[in-house]
Amino acid sequence: MRRMKPHRKNEYIKTTKFFGNLMRAFAAPPNMTVSDWADRYRILSPEASAERGKWHTDRAPYQREIMNAISDPRVERVIIKSSAQVGKTEILLNAMGYFIDCDPSPMLYVQPTDDMAEAFSKDRLAPMLRDCPTLAAKIDHGESKRKRAASNTTMHKSFPGGHITMLGANTPAKLASRPIRVVFLDEVDRFPQSAGKEGDPVALAIKRTTTFWNRKIVEVSTPTIKGASKIDDDFEDSSAEELEVRCPDCGVYQPYVWEQLKFEHKSGSNQATVIGYVCRACGCVEKEALWKRQAIKWTAKHPEQTKKRGFHLNELASPWKRWDEIVEDFLTAKHSGRNEMKVWHNTALGLSWEEVGDLDLNELLLRRRMAYNCEVPEEALVLTAGVDVQDNRLEYEIVAWGAEKQSWGIRYGVIMGCPGQPQVWGDLDQILFADYIRADGQKMVILTTCIDSGGHYTTEVYAYCKAREMKRVWAIKGQGGSGVPYIKRPKRRNDSGAWLFIIGVDVGKDTIAARLDVKFEHQAGYCHFPMESDRGYDQQYFEGLTAERRTIHTVKGRTVIQWVKRSDHARNEPFDIRNYATAALEILDPKLQLLEQQRLGIMPQRTQQTQKKRTSKGIEVW
Repeated sequence: MRRMKPHRKNEYIKTTKFFGNLMRAFAAPPNMTVSDWADRYRILSPEASAERGKWHTDRAPYQREIMNAISDPRVERVIIKSSAQVGKTEILLNAMGYFIDCDPSPMLYVQPTDDMAEAFSKDRLAPMLRDCPTLAAKIDHGESKRKRAASNTTMHKSFPGGHITMLGANTPAKLASRPIRVVFLDEVDRFPQSAGKEGDPVALAIKRTTTFWNRKIVEVSTPTIKGASKIDDDFEDSSAEELEVRCPDCGVYQPYVWEQLKFEHKSGSNQATVIGYVCRACGCVEKEALWKRQAIKWTAKHPEQTKKRGFHLNELASPWKRWDEIVEDFLTAKHSGRNEMKVWHNTALGLSWEEVGDLDLNELLLRRRMAYNCEVPEEALVLTAGVDVQDNRLEYEIVAWGAEKQSWGIRYGVIMGCPGQPQVWGDLDQILFADYIRADGQKMVILTTCIDSGGHYTTEVYAYCKAREMKRVWAIKGQGGSGVPYIKRPKRRNDSGAWLFIIGVDVGKDTIAARLDVKFEHQAGYCHFPMESDRGYDQQYFEGLTAERRTIHTVKGRTVIQWVKRSDHARNEPFDIRNYATAALEILDPKLQLLEQQRLGIMPQRTQQTQKKRTSKGIEVW
């Protein structure tokens, strides 16, 4: 028998390997679902999971149908609208592992930002690829160390027949590059409205799949605001399936609904005792452990949507979150205010939050007023001020701030006169640099003031603030729109030599609206107002404080949330000026908890005497 020459043998091996890889790449996927693959091959990594070791779908059986929908060739798009603590990230990881191992394809994983995508790759994907032997073999696939290093980076992993790329929705150039068959879109409600100037990042990512007849799009998110939630809209346009559980007594299937969970608690306390879950059919009340042992099923609102399946989950179904913990989170959020309730509603129930359109608080706030019987209440820790500049006057408000950012309106006033005249600014000096006496006799001064520089007297505002920067009087300029931070600190002086802070006015108005909605005096953020007639807090003030409403509308295909006046004739200066005074507090950033401890005298005397001062451009700040 003739022996093959060495160079012929090498060519034969390379050719065989090439065609072998080619056939594997084009081979039909095995008759295996994502849940089958996970139960057989998935290993939970110790640094990425609290339950390390072999994966068992039966631990959270509601995940099975979701995972199998991803591998179902009849389904093109899977939408998962869910709370936290239900294992949605693990569902995505299992799907990625399935495609790498059984159905290799070019894949794309998108997070809101590049940093979040990188963290996912390092903290979640890399441990799975390392600890699942079948995946580790595919990622290595026999290449040299140098070739593996070139083809496998933090943000890009290659394997026979495909690759997976991780990126942020804020990178338009990357979103519009190579064709992709499988797209994973994680936390879409936190994607930017537009990827640069390219448009909707979700549409950009999905567009990359158009050349594949067997494309797969998996969209996952905790919802945010009703009317502006992408996952909400896409879920309603899908099969819209709800998880249902069988009653332990009568056998009727029903979804987990928060209102059916019964618990007892003392007023004002975050501790509660869960009595059980009430069946909506027979009225029986059974404990958590019994309900979670019952059979489950998914029921579709739109069963005709077979190519686009949507699933909704909340924490009541989770094996990783006990009902008493969910109730405790609810009570904590309830006692903290509307912002915290919004977060709980999104992350625990997996439901979008419906915003109140108007700040219809005029009469309520007017009735809330109380007699201070002092210039500044004893609970006040620092004073800030906001100033609005009009063509014929200056309007200002002095606000006192206490622990947990409770606030007290101290004075709202108007200085009549043209801001082009020095006398008007001299009168403002008398307000901003006066002493204000607290109920316990402590003298207080306004620590930070924000003055709006928009309008016709910008030069005068810059000059006034520049001359008084040692007393922390800052020029500000408002900027609307989503994604604008509340405080953007200047890195250098402007052309007039003043420090100009950019204020995200919509963020500030959201904050104020949430605090005005706090109903009980002991809660964080509660707003107090004086009854004394010489303070300026009359009906006209509260009409101005509630003169705007939050609107949700669509502009060029994008959902936009804006604050607008309720009528063309509404005067909104009090709302704007409270925003400026609130921004002043954020710029100052005082340690309110420490100051409250000092006021109550619960800090050791030595600590009070030796507490160091912070300095900022030569300004002493306690």
